[in-house]
Amino acid sequence: MAAMELRVFTEPQQGASYDDLLRVAQKAEELGFGAFFRSDHFLGMGTDGLPGPTDAWVTLGALARETSSIRLGTMVTSVTFRWPGLLAVQVAQVDQMSGGRVELGIGAGWFGKEHAAYAVPFPDVRERFEMLEEQVEIITGLWACGHANDDRYSFDGKHYQVSDSPGLPKPHQAKPPVIIGGAGKLRSAALAARFADEYNVPFTAFEEGLEVHERVRRACEEIDRDPASMIHSSALVLCVGRDEAEFHRRAAAIGHDPETLRSEQLGGTVSEVLDKVGRYAESGQSRLYLQTLDLDDLDHLHLVAEEIMPHVTH
Repeated sequence: MAAMELRVFTEPQQGASYDDLLRVAQKAEELGFGAFFRSDHFLGMGTDGLPGPTDAWVTLGALARETSSIRLGTMVTSVTFRWPGLLAVQVAQVDQMSGGRVELGIGAGWFGKEHAAYAVPFPDVRERFEMLEEQVEIITGLWACGHANDDRYSFDGKHYQVSDSPGLPKPHQAKPPVIIGGAGKLRSAALAARFADEYNVPFTAFEEGLEVHERVRRACEEIDRDPASMIHSSALVLCVGRDEAEFHRRAAAIGHDPETLRSEQLGGTVSEVLDKVGRYAESGQSRLYLQTLDLDDLDHLHLVAEEIMPHVTH
């Protein structure tokens, strides 16, 4: 089996405190997962959301100081939540605080209710995608520009203007990896080819996801970028059991249908999930983001680390 990196991906807007996230992040690091990611949302979906939202980049800044090796990131930050220059500063600072372990997942946003709930403007999808294109260009431009010898950064776009910026602070990494994802329509595939280090397909059936990744590869070729320079990944709901009873218990705990988890996500017994991970690895993907919904069930992560990870990482 080709190597596959397994990453923990949480959804704290569904009801998690910072202390909950710290506990899971430190356990993920202890168990050898490649990264700890969190969503960037402010309103629970289908739940009361208690204890209430936590800010993604405040959380990651704190985790940067309370972990030492695991990579940290968002899946994904919406362009509607932060101005691009300030987001560039926030990500660079957290990257410094972590010693260079941060990755930026960024997208156009989609959840109108959370914007209404917290007084955040929510333009139509076309405008949000225009904002995404400009934000990614600005953020990477600010990180790349030099501040010595008056090497400043400026940008004149439809939605944002930057004038004579020193682009400070600089991240610890030369460039924190940028992750773009989604359904891989022509415009998003082209944007990823220009700016992204990784393309992620979230919660999509395997065969459909292969088509998305192929569109991204073609978009790279169209601008003479080596398609092999793009990391390909998927995000999937994690629900694995040592036996059928444990699998069904975990599915019930997160409110998901077992058969849907089995057919479309990373659900089933250990042997089934191992086979599924192998399919993704053989397709040319090198990372899986394991959406971990029951943050009280750390035995779930232990099971993956002990029974699955040794067979898929090299």
